[in-house]
Amino acid sequence: MPKATVDRIEEDVAVLVVDGRQVTRALSTLPPGVREGDVVDLETGTVDPEATETLRAEVRAAREQALRGKKPPSGDFDL
Repeated sequence: MPKATVDRIEEDVAVLVVDGRQVTRALSTLPPGVREGDVVDLETGTVDPEATETLRAEVRAAREQALRGKKPPSGDFDL
């Protein structure tokens, strides 16, 4: 299943991260109410709530670790 993370929304265009690359899509082609940080299943055109929550938890953990003065985990990850 190809998935994309909504990096940001600029007026009527969404910037998505797909396999580490940024692509743009018309906001109207995404599910209604999609927000920055949501993970979208590109096959079904729906927000994947489980993947979205997992990603948000990873981001929260990275922020908490940064606030403690520790380095974030090594490797690539999408926000």
